[in-house]
Amino acid sequence: MIRKIQLPLQTLNLVAGFMVWVLISSLMPFIKEDINIPADKLALVTAVPVILGSLLRIPLGYYANQFGARIIFILSFILLLFPVYFISIADSITDLLIGGLFLGLGGAVFSVGVTSLPKYYPKERHGFVNGIYGAGNLGTAITAFAAPVVATKFGWSLTVQIYLVLLGIFIAANFLLGDKKEVKVQTPLLEQIKGVYKNEKLWLLSLFYFITFGSFVAFTIYLPNFLVAHFELDKVDAGLRTAGFIVLATAMRPIGGWLADRFHSLILLMFVFGVYTISAVILSLSPSITWYTFGCLSIALSAGIGNGVIFKLVPMYFQKQAGIVNGIVSAMGGLGGFFPPLILTLLFNITGHYAIGFMALSEVALASLILVVWMYFQGKMEIAGQVIDHTIEGILVTDRGGKIISVNPAFTEITGYKEEEVVGKNPNILKSGKQTKGFYQDLWTSIEKNGFWQGEIWNCRKDGEEYLQWLTISAIKNDAGDVVQYAGMFSDISSHRVKKAK
Repeated sequence: MIRKIQLPLQTLNLVAGFMVWVLISSLMPFIKEDINIPADKLALVTAVPVILGSLLRIPLGYYANQFGARIIFILSFILLLFPVYFISIADSITDLLIGGLFLGLGGAVFSVGVTSLPKYYPKERHGFVNGIYGAGNLGTAITAFAAPVVATKFGWSLTVQIYLVLLGIFIAANFLLGDKKEVKVQTPLLEQIKGVYKNEKLWLLSLFYFITFGSFVAFTIYLPNFLVAHFELDKVDAGLRTAGFIVLATAMRPIGGWLADRFHSLILLMFVFGVYTISAVILSLSPSITWYTFGCLSIALSAGIGNGVIFKLVPMYFQKQAGIVNGIVSAMGGLGGFFPPLILTLLFNITGHYAIGFMALSEVALASLILVVWMYFQGKMEIAGQVIDHTIEGILVTDRGGKIISVNPAFTEITGYKEEEVVGKNPNILKSGKQTKGFYQDLWTSIEKNGFWQGEIWNCRKDGEEYLQWLTISAIKNDAGDVVQYAGMFSDISSHRVKKAK
């Protein structure tokens, strides 16, 4: 029973953590009425919670493997009580910066669930499960919508203090319902980092999540104040529109995970970054509220799908180091939400508009699209390479002139020749001398006519021993129909011939 409720429990934990994480940005239109915040510091105050919300994801993902999600969630929510109360009595920008920094722990808990929950499900469901958990992003929408409404009636300070009750409820829920028997992973932190930091897939996934989740966070903290200042909407309307952005992105996250369980994840990411590129261009044109809404919602849709897809790829590429990789990737995603609001504000102060900032997002999304395409085709080549390396048949490939350009491990096992001993040489080094000149003429005539030759042939190993091969030689052609290479696949059938003779 306890195991079955971990998905809903941890998803609700994430909802609570994210509700707390965006408190300052959601209430900023109210807070700045009581606390003097210079315009050039506004983005910094709203973005500061993202710092620890990002960096702490790495150790939290690691310790979730070591101690279990139950302990980490309980400790995180207990620690969050202090910055929440501190913010509720803040009366200066310094108080907001200090409290906001530690408020970031609410966003850091994300890496706990994505590390813990896959332990309870088969890998073919990891995309959907992590997508459901990621729907805990809804917590940001709840705060973005509800906090301004409550603050209108009771004031922003009391609204913040209500969140102390919320944290207390979830501390008790995890104490009573958290899984005490969760499988633990005790691999040392440095050993896990050493095992992954040189893998380019880690950094590519980090870049992709930097954009998809980073833009989700950035728009969440950027929109409420921007919509009030730029389009002169009232504070509750701005909160409602921001909540709409968050709800769409959140709803698409489990759908993205579900799609990734059924279709090729990298093809889905091509769609994601294609939409990003176009949407960011639209936003860079400083459109009307209608087109601005369209651009934002398009980004919400693609961000949600992308977030779900990426955390399908993490356990697929990094099964043994999922905890630390989840932490690193999700940390980069969080940092992706820290910089954009600051950069947009800086560019606005310099140029008077946001066009350059959104155009930069478009260019980064386009570069990511190119990288995803590269990963897709590289993956196909890796699969082909693994097949060649692990097949029991010997394989050699020559250029058009007959010079060997590559061989596989089975070639070495059968012939005794290492790759460096044969590359650049002609396959005739394997000849036994038993075949006549006419035999080879017929062989090449068949290849020219049919594109391949197949049959028995006697060849010689490196040590001089003659053996019988079953050999297939195929001509490899380009799109124009011209032969560019020849590939030979063979197996040693000497033992079969001996048994047949007996």
